[in-house]
Amino acid sequence: MKDSNAEAHRHAEPVGEPFLTRRRAVMADVGRLAGVSHQTVSRVINGSPHVRAQTRQRVLEAMLELGYRPNSAARALVTGRSQTLGVVSFDTTLYGPASTLFGIERAAHEAGYFIIVASLKVLDRRSVSEAVERLCRQGVDGILAITPYDEGADALLHAPGDVPLVAVEAGPDHGVPVVAIDQVAGAQSATRHLLDLGHETVWHIAGAPDFLESRDRVHGWRSAIEAAGAPQPPLLTGDWSARAGYDLGRGLASDTSVTAVFVANDQMALGVLRAMQEGGRRIPEEVSVVGFDDIPEAPYFLPPLTTVRQDFDHMGSQSVRQLVGMLEAAGSAHPPAPLRPELIVRASTAVAARVARARASIGGVTPGGPGTH
Repeated sequence: MKDSNAEAHRHAEPVGEPFLTRRRAVMADVGRLAGVSHQTVSRVINGSPHVRAQTRQRVLEAMLELGYRPNSAARALVTGRSQTLGVVSFDTTLYGPASTLFGIERAAHEAGYFIIVASLKVLDRRSVSEAVERLCRQGVDGILAITPYDEGADALLHAPGDVPLVAVEAGPDHGVPVVAIDQVAGAQSATRHLLDLGHETVWHIAGAPDFLESRDRVHGWRSAIEAAGAPQPPLLTGDWSARAGYDLGRGLASDTSVTAVFVANDQMALGVLRAMQEGGRRIPEEVSVVGFDDIPEAPYFLPPLTTVRQDFDHMGSQSVRQLVGMLEAAGSAHPPAPLRPELIVRASTAVAARVARARASIGGVTPGGPGTH
């Protein structure tokens, strides 16, 4: 019985070398199978243009057949490039920064780069500087920094100058290329939308004051109010959370003169919607509300939220393209113009009630529904 089992075991083994002792393919093996020198294989791996298309295809097919994986460390010695980008970010669940990081990761993968992320609990000057130094020691080709705080953005001005660096989403006014969405323009479009609906003025609930984007949105709101010659209500400040929107919204709900609110992000807008409904203020018949970001849940709020959409995938692609361009040009490159956000009109905004009543009293056409001009 023992001999029979041994015989069966021998027949079950694969022909050739056992899997655990099989030698890993090397560049010379690829060359022999493709019928080229190992120097030609190296040129294909390193993207040299001096290889004919047919030869390149034979080498790639041989690599696939043998399961050959180029040694990234050896390749870096030859090319001086690790094909790795570093990202400085921070530990957050906020939709904007988290979506920005996801957009960067996807764009880098499509461009043939690996990503190393240094996620920080605090975005102060010391922690950002240490993260940049740590990524440099890992041999990254360049660094993308998501640092929307004042102090974090300032730290980028003092980063080592030997590794290309791009600020993403927000950054300092000078010294570092910044790829961002035009927050001022987005806030202006939200505010103008409400004013164009006939509201006498627009209240604003701002985000955390130490965020650069929060200040830009305040600036956009103020400039639109001033351009329209409308009275400017006191600025209200939250912390990006639905709870902050709810707490501030309760105060607004009790003031019947409030008919339009622009909120600096969709999470706070969600809190405002609930506060208004609990306070007996109908949306959008009595109060119109606009958010910012267009989070995936925004169309499913009650009512669906009018908001400003930011294209984080596009921003990720632009930032990676900017950094790769700097690497290939071996120097600084002009950053692209800020990306324009898009106002998405849904059911949380409508013509101001006083305008609707005036139209009805003179026989005009009563607005057909929310979001109409």
